[in-house]
Amino acid sequence: MITKALILSAGLGTRLRPLTDAMPKPMVPVAGRPVLEHLVRLCVAAGIADVAVNLHHLPHVVMDHFGNGGAFGARLLYGLEPELYGTAGAVNNFRDFFDAPFLVLYGDVYLDVDLRAFAAAHEASGAVATVGLYRVDNPTECGLVDRDPTGRITRFVEKPPVAFTDLANAGVYALSPKVLDYIPENGFCDFGHDVFPALLAAGEPLYGQVLDGYVMDIGSPQKLETANAHVAGGGKRWGGGQP
Repeated sequence: MITKALILSAGLGTRLRPLTDAMPKPMVPVAGRPVLEHLVRLCVAAGIADVAVNLHHLPHVVMDHFGNGGAFGARLLYGLEPELYGTAGAVNNFRDFFDAPFLVLYGDVYLDVDLRAFAAAHEASGAVATVGLYRVDNPTECGLVDRDPTGRITRFVEKPPVAFTDLANAGVYALSPKVLDYIPENGFCDFGHDVFPALLAAGEPLYGQVLDGYVMDIGSPQKLETANAHVAGGGKRWGGGQP
């Protein structure tokens, strides 16, 4: 059973200014709670209490809100990035922490999904990495994957000029510690641009799993409004009930 997660929370959130002039992007509220709080509660509801959080922009805002995580049923471990290390480089502050399979969640994606089922599917498949997928209307703006009939990923392309599927990267990963071998211990590294293509090139088992639930990147004001409307409409299922 997966019991640890990393929530990526270091981004600047430039498209959400002026909101993000005073708070990190994962602290932008959805239905009165920071997106990051929704994600922490989602992890805890799935039995994942040990949560690492990487920080860069206004880190004190996150730490002041969450403290050690106990008020939310979690145990939080913070890692500060003096410069942005990228989605994969973020694990370098926590290498010793991730000594067993773990989840990675993007802190600027509002999720209401069954993380427990996703983690179980990863462990049952024997994958080195499993990418959470969801269907999108604008595929060329996302990282897209092709899968064979077993769910194994055969192609991973970030924002292709021509769409070949409507299944996109949801910013949810289940990873074996072996993935750390594909992440340099220093410098910038990205899962979509660097790690997943390297896993494919090496013939490692990389799988895609369609998520059960709701996914919304809140990186623009319009998408943030859509996520707020979803929660206000009573759509919440997996994250511990209504806010």
